[in-house]
Amino acid sequence: MDPYIFGVFAIAYIFTFVWGLIKHQKTASAILFLVIIALIYDNGILALGHVIGEGQLLEYLSYGRFWLHALFTPTLILFSLYIMREANIRLAHKSWVGYVFGILMIVAIVLQYSFDLSGLKLSLQEPYGVLSYASTHKASGPPLMILLVMMALFIAAVALVWKRKWWWMLVGTIVMTVGSAIPFDIESNAMTNALELFLIATLMLTAIHFSKQAKNK
Repeated sequence: MDPYIFGVFAIAYIFTFVWGLIKHQKTASAILFLVIIALIYDNGILALGHVIGEGQLLEYLSYGRFWLHALFTPTLILFSLYIMREANIRLAHKSWVGYVFGILMIVAIVLQYSFDLSGLKLSLQEPYGVLSYASTHKASGPPLMILLVMMALFIAAVALVWKRKWWWMLVGTIVMTVGSAIPFDIESNAMTNALELFLIATLMLTAIHFSKQAKNK
């Protein structure tokens, strides 16, 4: 069942991407599109594992999943900065705040490379019908990169609620954080991906809303 679920997620991300292309005003928060591209690829490869079949091709494509995740997911830290600027939150326009968020993104990428990509080894696995090459390293908790990303998103989300009474980004961030901490007793590995989809949808809604405001200033 999971391959079909991941296929639905990939299609949903494609629709989100197209929706953003149509509605977003091409401001700096468009950096979110990079993350969506990575998620289309990630869910697409998981959905098509059995179609591609066991072998080097699937293994190479699976390495791509890990690299795109490591390089593109940290850009959500910059997205957090840009969305605050587009919402005209004064503190976000200060140069030192930009440096802090930029350094945080670089640190997140370095941490992800050091702990997940350096020496990455994949093995063939088939949980819940999904044929894929996954890391042989079993993480004991959420990656430090993800913690930094979620921290940046939370800061921006709280600022939007406080200054602009915009709740959607905070709702998405809280649902993602709380949902990831709950050990759902279901025969599927797709729950985290479902939470990610909800988060990205709220981020795109936020980006569209404030990109229009930024263009109209």
